Amino acid sequence: DVQLQASGGGLVQAGGSLRLSCAASGFTFDDYAIGWFRQAPGKEREGVSCISSSDGSTYYADSVKGRFTISSDNAKNTVYLQMNSLKPEDTAVYYCAAMGFCATRLVDYWGKGTQVTVSS
Repeated sequence: DVQLQASGGGLVQAGGSLRLSCAASGFTFDDYAIGWFRQAPGKEREGVSCISSSDGSTYYADSVKGRFTISSDNAKNTVYLQMNSLKPEDTAVYYCAAMGFCATRLVDYWGKGTQVTVSS
């Protein structure tokens, strides 16, 4: 079975940091890009960041550039999202997902989310 297990969410004060992990199994990790999306209450889901497992190329939403860093450990089939300088507007449920290419954002597999709450 395909699984994308997101973890690492929690409650943090503004300016703090969290590191999210996405552990993947049940598919060929190197054939997919892994992305992070988030959805805040009352808002549409938005793409946050993405990494290509094949060549390591990365993409970031403008709202997180310079604060978030995505990385991949292909030996562990795990993608990380290091989130620094967190802001209250980063509060959302964060999901990881597998897709063919970061540019298309056409998701093949979704994981369950992890809640990130940033207090002011």
